[in-house]
Amino acid sequence: MDISSASNVSALSGQAAGDAIGNTILRKAMDMDKQNIATLIGSVQQPSQPSSSNLPSHLGQNINTKA
Repeated sequence: MDISSASNVSALSGQAAGDAIGNTILRKAMDMDKQNIATLIGSVQQPSQPSSSNLPSHLGQNINTKA
């Protein structure tokens, strides 16, 4: 019985090491994703003027309640 419990301990130790490695890789991947997202957000151009400034001034003043 001592042999089987010793093998269980080594199996659990190996699994814990594998879990730790998997978690580390996951964190690295998430950090890379965060950097890529920040780069993409930074590369988006902000509009110089609101798009509604191209519309005539009389539009958007009234609401049609009969529709």
